[in-house]
Amino acid sequence: MGGVAEMCFECLQRRIEADFSGRLTFIHGLSDSPLPFGSSALVECSVSGGVAPQKFVLNYVPYSKEDCLSRYVDEYCAVEGGGYSVIENMKLSDANRDQEEVSKGISSDKNSALDTASTECRHFSDGGRNLYIIGCETCRISSRFCCSRTITSLAPIAQIGYMSYELFEDLASSFLSGSVEDHILHSLSLLIEGKSAGRDSINFLSLVGLPSFKENGFPGCIRHPNIGPILGMLKSSSQISVVLPKAPYTLENILHYSPGAIKSDWHVRLLIYQLLSALSYLHGLGIAHGNLRPSNIILTGTSWCWLQIDEKQLLNSKVNPSYCSPSGASSCFKGCLSRALYADLNLSQSGSWQSSFYRWWKGELSNFEYLLVLNRLAGRRWGDHAFYTVMPWVIDFSVKPGENSNAGWRDLSKSKWRLAKGDEQLDFTYSTSEIPHHVSDECLSELAVCSYKARRLPLSVLRTAVRSVYEPNEYPSNMQRLYQWTPDECIPEFYCDPRIFYSLHSGMPDLSVPSWAGTPQEFIKLHRDALESNRVSCQIHNWIDITFGYKMSGEAAIAAKNVMLPASTSTMPRSMGRRQLFAQPHPPRQIVRKETREKSNGWTKVKYDEGEHALLNESNLLNNLEEATLFCENSWDLDPTYNVCSSDCLKDEPCENELLKDISENVSSGEPDSAGNYSQTSSIDSNYLLENIEVDDDSMGYQELLLWKQTSSSKVSSKRSADDIFAVGCILAELQLGKPLFGLSSLAPYLETGVPPSSVHELHHHVKVVVEACIQKEWNRRPSAKCLLESPYFPRSVKSSYWFLASFHLLAKDESRLQYAATFAKRGALRRMGAFGAEMCAPYCLPLIVNSASDAEAEWAYILLTEFLKCLESEAVIRLVVPSVQRILQASYRLFTFEGFSSSRFIYAGDMEQDSSTAAASVLLIGSSEELGVPITVHQTILPLMLSFGKGLCIDGVDVLIRIGGLYGEKFVVKQILPLLNNVIHSCISTSHVTKPEPMQSWGSLALIDCLTALDGLVPILTTETIVKELIEDRNCPYVKILMHRDIGIQVLQNAAKSLIRVCQQVGPDSTASHILPKLKELFDQLAFSQKKNSYPVNLVGSVGGPRLKVSDEDCIESRMDLALLLYPQFASLLGIEKLRQCCATWLLLEQFLLRRHNWKWEYAGESNQSCPETVNGRRPSHNRGSTSENTPAKLLLNGVGWSRPQSQVKKGAKNFLPSKSMSEYNQNPVERHGTGTNLGLEEPWYWFPSPAASWNGLDFSGRAGGLKDELPWKIRASIIQSIRAHHGALRSFAVCENECTVFTAGVGPGFKGNIQKWELSRVDCVSSYNGHDEVVNDICVLASGRVASCDGTVHIWNGQNGKLISVFSESSLASTQLIERDEDNMLHFNPLPSGMVSTAFHGNSYTTMDYLEFNNRLVVGAGNGSLRFIDVNQGQKLHLWRSESIDSGFPSLISSICSSSSVKMHHEKSVASPSWIAAAFSTGYCKLFDMRSGKIIASWQAHDGYVTKLAAATDYQLVSSSLDKTLRIWDWRRNWTAEHTVFRGYSDGVSGFSVWGQNVISICRNKIGLSSLHSSADEDGEYRATPQHLYMADGESKNMSALSAISILPFSRLFLVGTEDGHLRICC
Repeated sequence: MGGVAEMCFECLQRRIEADFSGRLTFIHGLSDSPLPFGSSALVECSVSGGVAPQKFVLNYVPYSKEDCLSRYVDEYCAVEGGGYSVIENMKLSDANRDQEEVSKGISSDKNSALDTASTECRHFSDGGRNLYIIGCETCRISSRFCCSRTITSLAPIAQIGYMSYELFEDLASSFLSGSVEDHILHSLSLLIEGKSAGRDSINFLSLVGLPSFKENGFPGCIRHPNIGPILGMLKSSSQISVVLPKAPYTLENILHYSPGAIKSDWHVRLLIYQLLSALSYLHGLGIAHGNLRPSNIILTGTSWCWLQIDEKQLLNSKVNPSYCSPSGASSCFKGCLSRALYADLNLSQSGSWQSSFYRWWKGELSNFEYLLVLNRLAGRRWGDHAFYTVMPWVIDFSVKPGENSNAGWRDLSKSKWRLAKGDEQLDFTYSTSEIPHHVSDECLSELAVCSYKARRLPLSVLRTAVRSVYEPNEYPSNMQRLYQWTPDECIPEFYCDPRIFYSLHSGMPDLSVPSWAGTPQEFIKLHRDALESNRVSCQIHNWIDITFGYKMSGEAAIAAKNVMLPASTSTMPRSMGRRQLFAQPHPPRQIVRKETREKSNGWTKVKYDEGEHALLNESNLLNNLEEATLFCENSWDLDPTYNVCSSDCLKDEPCENELLKDISENVSSGEPDSAGNYSQTSSIDSNYLLENIEVDDDSMGYQELLLWKQTSSSKVSSKRSADDIFAVGCILAELQLGKPLFGLSSLAPYLETGVPPSSVHELHHHVKVVVEACIQKEWNRRPSAKCLLESPYFPRSVKSSYWFLASFHLLAKDESRLQYAATFAKRGALRRMGAFGAEMCAPYCLPLIVNSASDAEAEWAYILLTEFLKCLESEAVIRLVVPSVQRILQASYRLFTFEGFSSSRFIYAGDMEQDSSTAAASVLLIGSSEELGVPITVHQTILPLMLSFGKGLCIDGVDVLIRIGGLYGEKFVVKQILPLLNNVIHSCISTSHVTKPEPMQSWGSLALIDCLTALDGLVPILTTETIVKELIEDRNCPYVKILMHRDIGIQVLQNAAKSLIRVCQQVGPDSTASHILPKLKELFDQLAFSQKKNSYPVNLVGSVGGPRLKVSDEDCIESRMDLALLLYPQFASLLGIEKLRQCCATWLLLEQFLLRRHNWKWEYAGESNQSCPETVNGRRPSHNRGSTSENTPAKLLLNGVGWSRPQSQVKKGAKNFLPSKSMSEYNQNPVERHGTGTNLGLEEPWYWFPSPAASWNGLDFSGRAGGLKDELPWKIRASIIQSIRAHHGALRSFAVCENECTVFTAGVGPGFKGNIQKWELSRVDCVSSYNGHDEVVNDICVLASGRVASCDGTVHIWNGQNGKLISVFSESSLASTQLIERDEDNMLHFNPLPSGMVSTAFHGNSYTTMDYLEFNNRLVVGAGNGSLRFIDVNQGQKLHLWRSESIDSGFPSLISSICSSSSVKMHHEKSVASPSWIAAAFSTGYCKLFDMRSGKIIASWQAHDGYVTKLAAATDYQLVSSSLDKTLRIWDWRRNWTAEHTVFRGYSDGVSGFSVWGQNVISICRNKIGLSSLHSSADEDGEYRATPQHLYMADGESKNMSALSAISILPFSRLFLVGTEDGHLRICC
């Protein structure tokens, strides 16, 4: 059987689908070649159990019976397959294959260590006798050990068997579950705990250098943590498939695209230490890597290093060397066309860039081939749509290009982005952007690639990369439209593969070729000829400069308008990006070619006559040759070299006598264990580990390093191992220099003279010593890997961190990692490593506790965090631990994001139970506060906790506040905590002065309860004198302020009364009588004289909706009058009835009320004694609940999409919090406090966060902190709570500021002029007005920086604070030639009809409506002729204009409404996203959808039969429109635009407007409102109906009869505003 050579990617995909029954998803091929050929692929496997699909690398290697790897796999399959021979096994039927060919490398249970000994290491069941067989006749894998044992050591965890999806799924499941190496980590944890651990832990520690690294190791069955894991070897009849995990980066990726990701010199040392550790293991087995370079060093997501092991190490045959380096022979399927497509290309995979450049420069290599070479150097990959091979567009497809004509050719001196956007727009983008840039996207985006290849790609790929809703008509239908549609460059298929034009999808037509090319085959030939033409050859170097060269950075990029938007952070590793290859201008191609064409297999081959140098004399040619040579010398780093030896054979070949001596010495030192591992008898235990991990002195002396270099005697033992050490020196130098140390041109002189490159002198002196030692000219003088590992270059912190972290990167479960880390840290590992070592380990350890779910894991997490707090400096705690804890607990409990971290960890969803993690977090905060000190504690803990009052703070959060107060003492409480609590209470009370609906008060009520709870816990800390002075004597006594307020919820009053009683009990009767009772005189008077007016209980607004606190029913009150029941009997018991009556003048009225209402009266039980209040008894009340009034229709509310009763009319389970009387009791008996459960049926519940009083300068509660989830749904009353006459005439539009405290109204003012009023809703007062308009204002919007834009036919931009006019924009009514010429450059003409482009002049002069694009601070304004004008607010200038023809070709229709996709983001998220589309509605009833990127029309449809009054975006794929045709319609992109969409009927008149939030739409029709839902169900007749309802005035009886003209929702305030035709502003709930 022959070997499998590289296949084209299409055949590779077919082979994978055939081998795995089509159940393995092929992502793309992998190759180092410039062409789409390879033997490796990235695949995706969907594993059961709800785990996200995982990507793996599938690498096909040759199969041959003479090869040791093949024999190894055959033997395994024969044994595991039930004793069948290889041939017999291969003849098994497909039906029996699942049962007959099952094989596993390691079982997934906890006894896998025993299985390892019995299965993987069966090759040594003879006691290890064949261990000493030195190689074999056909094997070049190892020079010391037999091939089978060596392969087992390189791939100890690999599952081996016949190729099947079931086996692949099994190994994928084992890898994802972490069961592969979990037993090793478990053994290490037992060893650290001092328990019996077995040999796995000892053998693993020996691999990482404990007690020390060994020159001559022995094979084992445990994977070295820095050797890339091989998960499986799956065999078919012709090849072996090696399965590897997909790692996110290689070191080459980091060096090219994100060098800042390697943060410090310490991280460089740790990386090199890992690399040397892996090499020490390989060299000890007699294996040299042989191809060590950055591309073969894999980095995991935590930047841990894996040395890649592939077929070069596993497959190395003496008999057939072609297996070492597969030939280019085709192994594609029969009938494959790909080989023919690329048959004329003259590229070699191993060729250097310099040779390719000279061949291209001389005309021996085509433009197409040279560009493929440059793509490979830049890292661009065939098949990877996100980083695809890029080619230039060379023609614009308008006409057939000719050599002697400029028509049809593309300007290669400008980027495609620049040609598409225009210089004016790029200059504007550069000058106005926060980060100056011209280009914001890749030169070839994933969207463009998938759109180009849409006809050949699966629909699943198109739905993922292009648009989730597949619409075949949205893809460009011909080449000219494709070219004009995108600012991206071309792909190679348009120059070589005619199949890209033919569609595989029934609904998508073939891509049309230009009229001058009859067939796709002819087009490919002509297009390729254009690329290779003299015209393009003379200009292609300009495109190279822009795409790969010096015009990517510096002044040249600015001049070329090619400045790229940089990555968001330079310290994050990336696997792709724009790599600048050249720093100097690329030389032009010098040889002008005579072209002779001949047909060969359908291709036109181009032969070059190198003898003719047109228009170039000999002198010019020499000058140009000198320029090209200098260019190559300056670009030498594109051909880096890391290895001295050029042979591919990897076997080390030391002297046989020396080898046998080494083996005998090692054999005498130990015997193999049951797993085939050799190790000396070791006394390694936890104490030994702690001693080795301890860092006493982390300093490193330069003199010590020089002495090491001179005296080190441990030299490398073979030439191939020395080559690996040479590569290590080159990689270390490149990490420091940022460029390679050697190129092809500089290595040969160095090997000849021994003089290192001059760049060596740029290295730091410590690094220079190590690099010079590694790259010494004589290979036998280079130090061994073990010698380097023990050198002074690596400080103790690197070694100890490596030993601590190596176990983390075993393929184990997260809970096992967490247990190991906590166990080791608890024994003092982090403390012994020192502050710096612990800081370096923290980023690896802290993410482990993110998914801690069980109590045991929470305990380990707490231990680990506590140990880090003990070891880290304060700055490191703030930078590392604090954000990590926030993310951990947010992920665990679905937390919301607030300022700070300490509050968020205690905020949880109401339907989830707390576990010990919140308690652990609270203890962490309390412990850290003592370490961090007062200022940081106040800023990082106290303030964020108080900012979370009222937002679902759990009991542990309040407990932290109280315990920190107890920790720091009374002075801290008085100076730091009490003022903040008073500010919060003041804010909540101040915002409740205006009567507001219940949801608006819920936040204030809950925040006040949290304040009272905190005070209850803090009061026991304070002395009586302090309590009297700080909480009672002050005129702003918090308890009295709350009780005296009439608009505060009943539950808050109840808590305040009980808290006040406890304070009185603590300060005693005397202080109560002298300080508290006088403050309550007014309250008692109110209760006494108001009881006659209230014959039944009422529910005040502001009560807390839903159950919050658990109390008994007898403690609940239902009205403010019931405060008498809570206060009067308690004061009577405390002070005595006589003294109370003396202090309370209205005692008789109160006692009569209590007797009549609650059946309470004072009864003497002997002599009154104030010191023993329990001897004075008041009869317990028997609550006589008053009846509730019947509900009238006027009091019905809108709830969801139906009508329901008001919330205030439903009986509330009011609950109270009963803190204990002392601090200790409080802590011992925490009261359950649960947030209200989330209403799962409402997708977009809304909040109210009131604004603070203007006079308060404390904590700011006005923002919308938190997410969109709230515990209370919004129940809409059909009720007007406030009505003000705002304008003389109709109120036309609203603009609401983000804080919802300020509203601008636009309407008709005196003299029928435009008038704008500014309102403060907290006072319902007009604070200013703007009267600069001459006409009626029809639209208004709030801009950034306090600016306001208003439109009356012209657009005014003015200061919203002082009303000062900033700028005015209008369109001239003169259709002069000058105007047309001036605007023509910024004007896009388009027509939705397929008739082509039009160029009608612009005639409109009135702006009709606006939409604000917040992401770039621009306005898009609709005009009276159907055009869209863009206005830059920052620069105060008009930008481009989008125009379209009227659908009916009649009179132009004005734009009546505009919206964009960004409005959806702005409503639902704090971050502002760039819109992808803009929608416009027209007076004719049509709507159009524009692509924001290109300005092209995506869709145009007849939406209504009449004037469209409003158009708004509800979601990314849904539009809502209303019209005078008495309908409201919802348009879903996922369906055809011409199909019937959701139409709400039932309106008696035209729908004049609506407002959207979440899934609900509130519409206005005449004098009524209606509520619709985006997901409503049709009625029995299949129709959707809206039932408009009247708005009721404040009295609940009279209806609003005024016609409604505008509406706007205040979602966070749970209100909505309506404007009327008679000028009224009405606030509704």
